[in-house]
Amino acid sequence: MAGERSAAATRGLPARAAGRLPSLDLGALRDGFTGAVAFEAGQRRLFPWLAVAFGAGILVELTATQGQPNLAAPLAGAGLALAATAALRARPVALALTLGIAAFLLGFAAAAYRVASLASPILARTTIAPLTGLVEALDEREQGARLIVQVLALGSLEEGARPTRVRVSYRKAQAIRPGDRISASARLLPPPEAARPGGYDFARDAYFRGIGAVGSLTGRIDVIPSTERLPWSLRLAAAVDDARNALTRRITDATGGQGGAVAAALVTGKRGLISPQTNDVLRAAGIYHVVSISGLHMVLAAGVVFWLVRALLALVPLLALTWPIKKIAAGAAMVGVTAYCVFSGWDVAAERSWIMTLVMLGAILVDRPALSMRNLALAAMIALAREPEALLGPSFQMSFGAVAGLIACSPLLSARLFAGEKRGWIGRGLSFVMTAAVGTLATTLVAQIATAPFSTYHFQTVQPFGLVGNALTLPLVSLVVMPSAVVGILAYPFALDQPIWWLMGQAVKGMLVISTWIAGFGQANLVVPAFGPAALSLLACALLVATLSVSRLRWLALLPALSGLALAAAPTRYDVFIDREGAGAAVRGADGRLAVLGKPPNFVLEQWLKADGDGRRPDQVAAGEGAHCDRLGCTIHTVDGRSLALTKDKRAFHEDCARADILISRRDAPPGCASALIVDRKFLAEHGAVTIRLDPAGPVLSTVRKPGPPPPWRMASQVKPPDKPAAAAVDPPSGFAAWAKKPFEEPEPSADDAPVEPLQ
Repeated sequence: MAGERSAAATRGLPARAAGRLPSLDLGALRDGFTGAVAFEAGQRRLFPWLAVAFGAGILVELTATQGQPNLAAPLAGAGLALAATAALRARPVALALTLGIAAFLLGFAAAAYRVASLASPILARTTIAPLTGLVEALDEREQGARLIVQVLALGSLEEGARPTRVRVSYRKAQAIRPGDRISASARLLPPPEAARPGGYDFARDAYFRGIGAVGSLTGRIDVIPSTERLPWSLRLAAAVDDARNALTRRITDATGGQGGAVAAALVTGKRGLISPQTNDVLRAAGIYHVVSISGLHMVLAAGVVFWLVRALLALVPLLALTWPIKKIAAGAAMVGVTAYCVFSGWDVAAERSWIMTLVMLGAILVDRPALSMRNLALAAMIALAREPEALLGPSFQMSFGAVAGLIACSPLLSARLFAGEKRGWIGRGLSFVMTAAVGTLATTLVAQIATAPFSTYHFQTVQPFGLVGNALTLPLVSLVVMPSAVVGILAYPFALDQPIWWLMGQAVKGMLVISTWIAGFGQANLVVPAFGPAALSLLACALLVATLSVSRLRWLALLPALSGLALAAAPTRYDVFIDREGAGAAVRGADGRLAVLGKPPNFVLEQWLKADGDGRRPDQVAAGEGAHCDRLGCTIHTVDGRSLALTKDKRAFHEDCARADILISRRDAPPGCASALIVDRKFLAEHGAVTIRLDPAGPVLSTVRKPGPPPPWRMASQVKPPDKPAAAAVDPPSGFAAWAKKPFEEPEPSADDAPVEPLQ
């Protein structure tokens, strides 16, 4: 009876209350998914996913391949996939998947071709030798300048062994112009690799810029008269760069101070005259993107030209009624933005923004919506086909991410607010002002959310007041700065530009005043610990699903978004950072913060601190509590009690090998060294910079260089490590004694000894 009552009592309860899990209606889920995909196809939202597949192919080739792939393989696969689409027209799902595979393989092929086509010699070791070359570009600084030099001769190196192009700097002011043939003594180094695993890889960026060495010029620089006519491409590049420098000086003379330096950078792209303090203020206010010529500048420049041409044509009734003035204005804007891109230096970020702007304006010419996700996807594929490596950089990720977010939210952003029944010009004016203000805040917020994962991953910084900074400064940029820049360039050939540059400079100074005020807020520039590529991939996937989808499928973005945020909120924290040359290390102390040992370069130490979420400057970091240092080296105990030694002099090896659990040195450790973990010159030459996480089971190492064939940008400096003798085969005392009799060898100068700045 009890059993019967129990069964009867549970008949009317839900399955979960009765102890049974509810069954999933797979058929309903399948039908719902199919319907959502059909709706996406009807809204023409499947095409942008081809750009995603194209980028995925590039990502796999640049990050996962080992060695140089055969270009014929992805091209053949893409050809077969495209041929198969003819038989799949009646099967839309299979057709979409096949097109995606073709786009993936074409992206893979584009990256493989780009890597192979740029192969050029990379300097293998530090070299001090006479340099003769042609100045391709010159960027003036507050002291001296930085040059891109096409190498004609470098010491005794043959043509196949010397770099094709080098980047050098000098501090003394000399009359050098682009196109000059110069000769000087140069101290050159291989482009340095990342300062930590997952960090900024200068060597990779330098490879794709054709730069095989970096360094400085010392002593006198001679300008040699050339009897040979330069190639037309170099003459054109030199003439444009010389004109950019001349206009930069003219703008700074008209405005003066840092306002003039920033104003000149907005017009010519020359940022060398902007002081580090001004850069810090702009970053803290969240508006440093204004200085880098990219999407904002291209859109504003094209918009000003488009508006001016259309307004002038509309003044003539006959033209307004009989001519397609909108298309004419779009064509004029295309010409104007192209000229602006060339004059601004044709930088990588500017070129991508130029492509995007041309696609948007071209849509107007063919009577299509200018701001659409299809146009954005087309611009992305064109830009990536031209420069596949851009996919790995923050500029591409942030610019296209911001535009994708703005397009996805455009129905909300374009709604007119405060537009009720208002009579009179005062009511309409207030409505316009309020709508513009709210629209500016909304677009800034959307752009910041869309770009936050990429900026945080690459720069480890967050600007909490960036919304305020952009809201207060962008009206000045949009209404005064950029229109003045366009008008000033038009007036420049007539020598009537000085008043315009003065007006532009006043607006820029106002922008700097606002930025300085915001930078004075507490915690205006937060440094957060670096998270890994897995978190970034999940967050980027969430952004793609949320922006490219128009159906209920966009809710699927919540899963990767929450997973990515969870990974980003709990990043891996390393306890030891080791310089790629072994010159110094940073060790976590008892207070939980990093302490420095040795003398790592300031640039490298700054990267370590930011990766650890530490906002201190390199000069604020001292040796940790408990560290003992002398001219032979340093010793310290780690947070888990292990003994760590940084050995500078070979005379300290005997003692350090006997007592240190972890031994670090820029020299070769002696045979039979008893330390459990040895990171010496041989190890660093093979693995690059090292980080260590102190796990209870033992130290866990991460290195910049991975096992297997090196990528092309590291082949010149890849050193095959010698075979390590077995510890049991060597008696430590006699091994050390034999090693100590070897001649004294001074390590080569570190690549970090030369100041290195990220390629812009």
